[in-house]
Amino acid sequence: MEPIYLALILFTLWTLGLGVTLTTYRSVQVLLGKKKSNEFPAGIQHGSDFNWRLNRAHVNSLENLPLFVAVVFLTMSLGKLDGFVNQAGFVILGARVLQSLTHLFSTSVLAVNIRFTFYMTQIITYILLLIRLV
Repeated sequence: MEPIYLALILFTLWTLGLGVTLTTYRSVQVLLGKKKSNEFPAGIQHGSDFNWRLNRAHVNSLENLPLFVAVVFLTMSLGKLDGFVNQAGFVILGARVLQSLTHLFSTSVLAVNIRFTFYMTQIITYILLLIRLV
């Protein structure tokens, strides 16, 4: 298996893991009687700060997963798979995981700046990969 495929699988698992964690957190709140199942409105901050940060980290990963899929698909389809692409996949994965973890742990100015750096690392890597396809 090419390393870029493993990076894509791990990115997908990370996104699923965030979703399962969010669902579990909410389910526990409902089962303990602290919340009703309809008290988690989409797109509106609700629950604890951690719950909302977890929700946003999950959504951020969901929003970026299609970019990763598109780049992998295009790279493979155009026969441009090489060592650079394989390494870049793990740069994107690592930056995504670190961005999510930073989001979960803090919203301080420093943490937001660090999170933005991880996000920009992903964007720049995607751009480099796409430029190589032309």
